[in-house]
Amino acid sequence: MSVIRAFIAIDLPSEVLHCLDDVENQLKQSLDGISIRWVPVENIHLTLKFLGDVSESNIDMLTDILQTTVSSFKQFELSVGGLGAYPKPRRPRVIWVGVEAPPELMSAQRSIESEMAHLGYARDKRPFNPHLTLGRVSRHSTNKDVRRIAEVLKSQTVGYIGSARVTAFHLYRSDLKPSGAEYTRLFSAELME
Repeated sequence: MSVIRAFIAIDLPSEVLHCLDDVENQLKQSLDGISIRWVPVENIHLTLKFLGDVSESNIDMLTDILQTTVSSFKQFELSVGGLGAYPKPRRPRVIWVGVEAPPELMSAQRSIESEMAHLGYARDKRPFNPHLTLGRVSRHSTNKDVRRIAEVLKSQTVGYIGSARVTAFHLYRSDLKPSGAEYTRLFSAELME
């Protein structure tokens, strides 16, 4: 039985990715020398549900359930902008750009979470908070590095970056390679027009 790592996500248009690339490059310059794993811009997406290990024999069932779940939701717009960190800007572990979530996104995500839980995929412990991960701070960062990251995040403002029309949710395979994660789209579930 073959197993893959998988997740469900929303893709972003190239114009938004281009702007995110600019933001990420500015941060890289400001935080040069600090151990942060930056997400390649082509891998930035809005994760709706990280599934983890999935048996390849379950992919057809997953795609059927995903399509059934999202087919009752209409297409919607997302707005992207703002800069922050989890768990908090003064103790950053994940550096992100925000996503303004309309009610449709929150409802669709809750439905996906619920359907995937019925299949045995663990519910997320934290509430869904839509964001786009730019970088992950190393656990080995010094207190001085963490303070510097917090200062840079406080001093840099990221306003409105752009919007995205969401027409589908996608099931992705994630392969971890020495060069970083490589994502392959396995299926797209279309939303109603």
